[in-house]
Amino acid sequence: MVTTSDAILAEKMARWSTDVECYSGHTYAQEPRAFRLGAQRRNVIVVNRRWREPTGPCFEVLADDGYTYVLAYREMTDCWSVSAKADCRRSA
Repeated sequence: MVTTSDAILAEKMARWSTDVECYSGHTYAQEPRAFRLGAQRRNVIVVNRRWREPTGPCFEVLADDGYTYVLAYREMTDCWSVSAKADCRRSA
């Protein structure tokens, strides 16, 4: 269940730049392992979905705080961004 404070957090986080630790096998940014959310480090529990946009790879991930985020890598600028999904909290 999404609480009002969860929805406010997701709205405020519309899209932040972030640092991402990722596995890079045959290509860079093959799979995210952890990312920074403000001062906090979040571990990626599972990658729910991955896709490619013209600007670079994107990942929908479940983090260790129970929230679902979208991590997007912009290849031209070598920058990551993070955004929370509106229905971001995993139900208990």
